[in-house]
Amino acid sequence: MKNYIVIILTFATLLVSSQTTRKYSNEFMNIGVDAAALGMSNAVVSQTADVNSGYWNPAGLVHLEDHQLALMHSSYFANIANYNYIGYGMSLDDKSAIGISLIRFGVDDILDTTQLIDDQGNINYDRISTFSTADYGLTFSYARKLPLDGLNYGINAKIIRRIIGDFASSWGFGLDAGIQFEGQNDWKFGIMARDITTTFNAWSIDEEKFEQISGAIDGENQDLPETTEITIPKLEIGVSKKWVFHYDYALLAAANLNVRFEQNNDIFSTSFASINPALGFEFGYTDLVFLRGGVGNFQNEIQIDNSEQISFQPNFGVGFKYRGIQIDYAFTDIGDQSAALYSNVFSLKIDFDVFR
Repeated sequence: MKNYIVIILTFATLLVSSQTTRKYSNEFMNIGVDAAALGMSNAVVSQTADVNSGYWNPAGLVHLEDHQLALMHSSYFANIANYNYIGYGMSLDDKSAIGISLIRFGVDDILDTTQLIDDQGNINYDRISTFSTADYGLTFSYARKLPLDGLNYGINAKIIRRIIGDFASSWGFGLDAGIQFEGQNDWKFGIMARDITTTFNAWSIDEEKFEQISGAIDGENQDLPETTEITIPKLEIGVSKKWVFHYDYALLAAANLNVRFEQNNDIFSTSFASINPALGFEFGYTDLVFLRGGVGNFQNEIQIDNSEQISFQPNFGVGFKYRGIQIDYAFTDIGDQSAALYSNVFSLKIDFDVFR
């Protein structure tokens, strides 16, 4: 029986819910990119203005003056899973810009023990093989300035590819849209609507492989799961303001309201929508050294005695920028206030205009 556990768990992403619409479909696309943003608890929708805007709010790409490249890596679950990101953006002219990015979240070299025991009941370790499960998100972004001064918009077209070894795979497609507005006195506002087309995933399942594990547990996993998923839309609303002191010191404060159109454990939740706030700040010195902090992921958690307790996730980060190269680090889940999936995140951003 134990020989089938690994494959059964791998299929769990398909078998947990037989509903066509699943609340947590494509959740890997919600993790986030850029250690600078993660250090501010993702409260960047209103002020993002670099290559990473393709993820946070594509409207921010209009601030690119040349070409930019971004890289990020993080490990999860004691280095069992790896999360990697690469993004590239460039300006087309003084009013528009484009970007492309790729995210991969995967677990590699998983042992397939379904064939460990042969038809005669003999254990043969040579029959063990390995496989990988991986999620890919490829995003194409376009941004443009509108005639109204300070108002910009952007759109994303996303292609989702999910693979579970030879057992199952899916293709998905969706759209995002965002706007930013730069007001007076360095006030900025932003709105990011994710999966506005209810991102659709269509799964293809190898029925022969499924039959090999479908009877591993009596009364469980007997039927093929649904082969379609729909990711419901999400809305992020942000505001930020920057203060400059004595020319060399700058303080950026930002806030987000993250809205899901479902009822969950967010601090504000109704049958129509749930709202989760996030607050972040960045203190900079001569645009060279940065100190960041934030708090978010506020949840109502049920305790053993059935009482409710509010949990949250604090974040901390630092950054260094010199001659077009920026290195950022984020440390999350401080004090175990939440069950965050990661702790240490590193990212690199290169601005090519300084090399010209």
